[in-house]
Amino acid sequence: MNAETDQIPLDPVMENPLQVELEKAQKQIADYKTLVADFDNSRKRLMQDAERTRKYAHEPLAKDILSALDNLDRAVDAATKAGESSNLVSGVKATQSLMLDLLKRYGVQKMPIESGSEFDPNLHQAVSAVPSEDVAPGAVVQVLQSGFTIHDRVLRPASVIVSAEA
Repeated sequence: MNAETDQIPLDPVMENPLQVELEKAQKQIADYKTLVADFDNSRKRLMQDAERTRKYAHEPLAKDILSALDNLDRAVDAATKAGESSNLVSGVKATQSLMLDLLKRYGVQKMPIESGSEFDPNLHQAVSAVPSEDVAPGAVVQVLQSGFTIHDRVLRPASVIVSAEA
């Protein structure tokens, strides 16, 4: 009790109960908006993850198929060097083309790399370096194994020999 006025002091909260209720409601609205934003961000992130998973789901299979495709490349190269042009070589080339087309349908493409192109460590794996007068230092001299991409990712870098200073 207050001796001067003989009244019980009013609690500041009790002075304006509407103001207290308004502040509670505003806090609940702010919490709700935060919750909705968090939910929306989570939903978007899950959708992006699902799209990325779907987009690159064939990556392990494609990597496994590349070794078979490499063997077809070697067979065609060996037959070409031996001077053969039989139906068997034509069949191997057709199979090779069919496999490349099949991979292309799933976003897998062979990287176009030529002798003399600039070495890019993101796309190429340097196996060795040899001195060369024909190619600038640091450029690709020879492609040993083709590189492939899947959509916008490198599936397998190309194995190359790089030119060193003579």
